[in-house]
Amino acid sequence: MRKLMVTTLIFFLAFFCVHFNEVEARGYGWGYKKNSNHEIPDVGKYSEILREHGAYYVDGSGEKTLYLTFDNGYEQGFTDEILDVLKKERVPATFFVTGHYVNSATDLIKRMVDEGHIIGNHSYHHPDFTTVNKDVMKRELETLEQAVSKASKQKDIKYVRPPKGMFNQQTLEWANELGYIHVFWSIAIIDWDTNAQKGWQYAYDQVMNQVHPGAIILLHAVSEDNAKALGKIIQDLKKEGYTFKSLDDFVLKEKLPQPIYGY
Repeated sequence: MRKLMVTTLIFFLAFFCVHFNEVEARGYGWGYKKNSNHEIPDVGKYSEILREHGAYYVDGSGEKTLYLTFDNGYEQGFTDEILDVLKKERVPATFFVTGHYVNSATDLIKRMVDEGHIIGNHSYHHPDFTTVNKDVMKRELETLEQAVSKASKQKDIKYVRPPKGMFNQQTLEWANELGYIHVFWSIAIIDWDTNAQKGWQYAYDQVMNQVHPGAIILLHAVSEDNAKALGKIIQDLKKEGYTFKSLDDFVLKEKLPQPIYGY
């Protein structure tokens, strides 16, 4: 009986380990160790994985530069207000959108592009890329790009933000082959639940407590808190010496050859 129990336990542990490794290998959920020291958050092993595949989550130059990004899956009525603030403050942003958003908020897509913002790819149907094959991922990205091209003057898309923040080495490689650059984030707040908004002060405090040089900030445009807090966030960060630039500025800087000093 004891021998049977030991054999059963070994079998269970072997099954659990294999199953766990399969789940781990299938995909990673983007995350980082949050801090309030105004330092770049630690992302552990993800940093090396991103570096190997030309993906980004932060500008590590040390410059007091910030990059505003928004994820837009559907419209809740606050994006016009957000765009008004960005226009007034002369701040560029990148909006990662889905097919539903493009089709239901075409005028806003056009306005984003007309006012100098970048449209990023958040996929057409918002699937977890780590659970689909390359052909499906390709179709998701290309269909969204075609929809944006039809709705605005932006004819191609360079940046992708994976749905749900899910990725692995394979999806990063596929994106590279398809001509996309993965862009994650180093600041995010719990802001997407439209039934649990906490007031503009919450959004303001969360961003200001986490801010650090080179941050790529993720906000959701469905949040009323974000819309109400955005102007003060931008104004106060400018007072602290931060400047806001676009992802194009960042990636161009990253890809330029570094100067060689010496004689």
